[in-house]
Formats: sequence, structure tokens, C-alpha cells
Amino acid sequence: MLFLPVSILAFSQNGKVFKLKSPDGKINITVAAAPKLTWTVTHENTTVITPSEIALKLTGGEVLGNNMTVANVKTITVNTSFTSPFYKKSSVVDNYNQLTITGKNDYGVIFRAYNDGVAYRFFTRRKSDIVIASEEFNLNFDKDYAGFFPYVRDFRVKGDPFQTSFEATYEEINFSKFTKDTLAFLPALVALDNGKKAVIVEADLEDYPGMYATVNKSSANTLHGVFAPYPAKETTKERNLIVTERANYIAKTKGTRSFPWRAIIISATDKELANSDMIQKLASPSVISDVSWIKPGKVAWDWWNDWNISHVDFRAGINTETYKYYIDFAAANGLEYIVMDEGWSETNDITKISPRINLTEIINHGKAKKVDVILWATWHQIMQRTEEVFSQYAPMGIKGFKIDFFDRDDQKVVQSTYDIAKTAARHKLLVDYHGIYKPTGLQRTYPNVIGFEGVKGMENVKWTPDDDIPRYDVTLPFIRMISGAIDYTPGAMRNATKQSFHPSNSLPMSQGTRCHQLAMFVVFEAPLQMLADNPTAYMKEQESTGFISKIPTITDETVALDGKVGEYVAIARRKDRNWFVGAMSNWQQRDITVDLSFLGAGSFEAEIFQDGVNADRDATDYKRIVRKVSSGDKLTVHLMNGGGWAARIYPVPTLVQ
Repeated sequence: MLFLPVSILAFSQNGKVFKLKSPDGKINITVAAAPKLTWTVTHENTTVITPSEIALKLTGGEVLGNNMTVANVKTITVNTSFTSPFYKKSSVVDNYNQLTITGKNDYGVIFRAYNDGVAYRFFTRRKSDIVIASEEFNLNFDKDYAGFFPYVRDFRVKGDPFQTSFEATYEEINFSKFTKDTLAFLPALVALDNGKKAVIVEADLEDYPGMYATVNKSSANTLHGVFAPYPAKETTKERNLIVTERANYIAKTKGTRSFPWRAIIISATDKELANSDMIQKLASPSVISDVSWIKPGKVAWDWWNDWNISHVDFRAGINTETYKYYIDFAAANGLEYIVMDEGWSETNDITKISPRINLTEIINHGKAKKVDVILWATWHQIMQRTEEVFSQYAPMGIKGFKIDFFDRDDQKVVQSTYDIAKTAARHKLLVDYHGIYKPTGLQRTYPNVIGFEGVKGMENVKWTPDDDIPRYDVTLPFIRMISGAIDYTPGAMRNATKQSFHPSNSLPMSQGTRCHQLAMFVVFEAPLQMLADNPTAYMKEQESTGFISKIPTITDETVALDGKVGEYVAIARRKDRNWFVGAMSNWQQRDITVDLSFLGAGSFEAEIFQDGVNADRDATDYKRIVRKVSSGDKLTVHLMNGGGWAARIYPVPTLVQ
């Protein structure tokens, strides 16, 4: 870590205006400290945001950011890297310039300029606890730009927009068309001039509510931050803990702390967004010193396929025989886990196992086959009895919990994700957070958090026939996946064209081709990756299943090859000396070029799954080919409607003459 002269990084004008550049000099931040604290961001000749006010408002009327009296200014540059053992790359480069402005009233703001974006966070240094009444976050744009916004739609409580599953496709609209009194959750994308994009994210969200965005009513072309007030009263309703009354503040917290990062990721081309590390760079480092027990992997999962196995001599369902069958399937295909979803325990008491289930027998069967078991639970049951539940099941041999129905991101829920992860780590348990807001770096801080939903995953195709899923699939890598891994649950073996698709609970299908599904296992980041379909379907399609089983869930290197938001994506990932490539399209057929220059020197062979010539009529149609390839090859790939392409590329020895 180096200190740079102020003349290089920051420029002061009467102690009120400061400037900061990215290491490559392309991004500029201008900070004005009075009368309002504002920041302005440009990228080369493109205005990203015009002066935009930021502040923290405390109960009692004090506003941190108004008429700031600057006591100290400090600038540093950092050029380092850190290991990331459960991520899409084994090491992350962390290079930025930083400006810290400290005020006289025991608070300050840190600004960072990276080559791929900007970020800021407030900090306070007060002896007693403080109460945050609200936060002022604005992004003022110079034009009525279009964006991709995931609207909050499914209010779990009438009149409370903060009770939601965080599952929505993207509204592709201009600021001026943003629906009145509607909230969008993050990440959200704004399309700037010259093909550039700005993606709004937040990171290190500990002990603080998540942020939503809406269009500022009093100012055109302005996105304004909104935060869930603290839950004052709650009641249990089915599987949810529902807020019935909210307080007049958003957070009660320690007086000495750093607040969440507010960040804008800036790209010159769309494909850059598909390989962003911003959240990892802004997250707090791991607090778990020994991570050797954390094991990523793939999962045979029961719920999406409705436990609907066939050609067996027992009644399939939530019972011991069915789960032993899932274990046998997982073992035969090298899968590390099964998940036992809802129904394995008594509905209202997670400590009581259903009489249909012999959990000890299932666990022991799994141990004999080298397949571990993860249990499903609701958030409010785990949150209320965390230590009791983990103490009961960890000694039995359970390896983790899939925790569902958070459906909020107020301060209480956010802090509980840290508390649960901490307790789980003490018991050496993995955690897969489901029915939850987007990740904000918790997986780096607590790497036993190995799964995170916050996405409108494939489960939704069972009941939403009008969603344009292939377009959503090729939007996620540029927006939602920036925040971190997604528990999308891919792997459908029943695949449908746009015309033939229909919802089905027990025999669900996907929108798009078989190869679209195979490519998801490469494109979508998920250290704990589900196989959504049932063992019977996979055994009928063993060629596809065998390919899926070879794809790793964590990789050493990622290369974003090509893509355009909402249209198509192509990504390559390396594990050891093997490369895996995935490409997907929306409902439009297209040809793309896959440049294999990332392979480097050597001889390689590729196992390729490509859309069949009739995949536009029968989406299950595909062709598997094996061919020699090299780094000098540029492959022309044809993607059918809702199509895909997936390859496993591995080195082959060169014959010596």
C-alpha cells in the first residue's frame, strides 16, 4: 500500500473541492464538501453522474454531509491481490486510488476510484450508539437514459413494498417511464452514451438495511435511494415472519463503524460486466481462518422436479427410500450433495423429524456413498433457534442448511445473515441463503455462505408462463451476477420452444434448448450448484448428465468472451488446465464467434454440445462432437432460438516423432 502525493490524486480548492482519478486515469471523481456533500463521476469524455447529493440523517436532526467542516484529507493508492478460494477466479486483483475526507464532527467519507468503477462509504467515530433516520443517496444523470430495473412486485404484505422475494425480470425502460411509486431493487443497470453501461450496487451490507432505487419525483433523470424502516412489530404467517409495523428510522447501530459501500461499475463494453470483481473487492475479508472444511459442489435436488422419480418399486415422495435413491444417483454421477427440501421435518418445528423420514439412515447411506446431506429450513425458524438447531443436526452429520423465505432486507434480516453464518461456521455447516435479497459480499466474509438466491430462478417457470426466460438468462450475467453467485437451479432435461412451453408442477420444463441449460452450468456462478431435474430424467439423458458432472463449481480463471445485455453471452472458465465455455442466446437465433486464444500454447481436445439442426422445433435436440482445437482457432457457433453452446476443453499430449 503506497501513499501518493496529493497533487497526483486530490486537488483542493478552499478546502472544499477534491478530485480523484482511477489508476488508468479514465475515471474521475469530483467531491464537493459544502454546502451539500456531492460527488460527480466521469469516464473519459462520458458523464456518468452530475453532482449528486449524499448524506446520512440521524434522529435529532443532524445531517452528516451538510456544511461539512473538513479536518483532514488523506489519499493512498493500493495495488495488491487476494486469494478467493470459492469464487470464479482463485485470485482477485485489487487496484484503486482512495480519498478519505474526515470532518470535525467525528465522521467522514471514503471514496475509491477503480479502473472499472467508483465507490464511497461513510464512517463514524462516536462513543455511543447512533440512530439513522434515513440516508440520502442520489444519482443525477444528464439525460433520460434507458435502464434495466428489477421492480418489486410481489408484496408479501399489502402496502409494504419491503416484504418481497426479490424475484423479478427486468423492466427495460427510460427514467421517464419508471412507474410512479415503484421500487427497483439492486443491482440495476443504466445504459449511458457510447455503448457504456453503469451498474449500481452496494457492498459490505452489515447491520444495515438494503437499498432500493426509484426515480426522484422532484428531479428528472435522478435515481433516489430508499431503505426499509426498522421492523417494530412482527407476526408469523405461514412460512414468513411478517412485519406489521415499522419504526421511524432505518437502523440503530454502533457509533464507531463503517457503513455500506455505494458503488457504480462502469464498462466500455457489455462483456466487461460479465467478469466484474467489484463486490469481492469491496467486501470485508474472511473471518474464518480455517476454510478447509468448506466443500463446494453439485447437488441432486428434489423440489423442482416434485420428487417425481419413476421405474422404482416404491412410492416416490418425501420418504427415506426416495432420498436414498437421490443419493445413489448423486454418487453414480460424482455429485457431492443432496438437498432435502421442505417436508423432511414437522411443519412448525424444525427440531422434529417427519415420521416418513429416517434421517440417520439417509445420512449414513450418504456417507457410505460419499454424498453429504443439506437440509431446507425457513429463516424465521432458524433465526429464532439457531444454536439449538445447528447443535442438533451438525453432530448427526448434516453438512449444511438451505435457509428460505427471508423475503426482506431491513436491518434485522441483514444482520441475521451474518449471525447465522457465524454460528454455522462454528458448527462447520454450509449455508445456502434462498428467498433472499442480492448478495453484497457476505460470501467473502463468511465463505461458508456457499449459495445465494436473489434471482428469479428456474423454479418460476413452473407457474409464470409469460416470462421471457431466455432473455432474462442472458441479462443476469451483466447485472445480477455482478453481486455474486446465483442459486438459479438449472439443469432441465425437458426443454421447450417458445411455442411448446407450458407450466407443469410435476413434469416441469425449461424455456429454450438443452444446450442453453448445459451452458448455464458454465455461465452462472454457483459454488453450490443444483441439478434441478429428477434422477429418472437425468439417467435417460446420461450423455448430458455426464457433461454436467464434469463442470466445476469454482474456477481459477474467468474470461468474458463476448456478449450484449439481454441478447447473448459467452464466458470461459478455467479449472487447473481444463477450460469450460458456455454461450447462450435469447429467443433470437444468431451466430457468434468464440475466440479460443485464451487457451494458450499446447494441443487441446474439445467436447462440444451444440444446438441440433431441429432444435427450433424440438428444443431437446442437440449434437455432441469431439474435435481438436488450439489457441489459434476461432469457432463460429450457431445459437438457435433460446439456444446454447457448451464445451469442455482439455489438454492432450503431443505425440513425439
